[in-house]
Amino acid sequence: MENKPRISDAEWQVMKVLWAKSPITANEIVDRLSDATSWKPKTIRTLINRLVTKKAIAFDKQGRQYLYYPLLAETASVRAETQSFISKIRTSTLKPMLAAFLEDEDLSKEEIEELKKILEEKGGK
Repeated sequence: MENKPRISDAEWQVMKVLWAKSPITANEIVDRLSDATSWKPKTIRTLINRLVTKKAIAFDKQGRQYLYYPLLAETASVRAETQSFISKIRTSTLKPMLAAFLEDEDLSKEEIEELKKILEEKGGK
């Protein structure tokens, strides 16, 4: 993920659609984002084209349609974005940031158990 392209907040919305279901057409992406945002179709198509240029997504042409799909894995992208964020705000310790996150988030029992497991594995290293 060292060469991961920088993805804007708006472009992340397109990526989320593609990670949820792909390959899909530009019209399907526009439909899904038009329902969730106030963006015009032209704006969404511009975001799609930017992501293609950045090599974050690609397409296969089938007849007259272009079917778009992500080139970046969601997990790796989230991890890279998290590392970028942490490096920007890093203080001497991550404890205050993690504490603030955990206090502000409504976590399910499953999420809490998963976090406990991660911390236990970290503690065993």
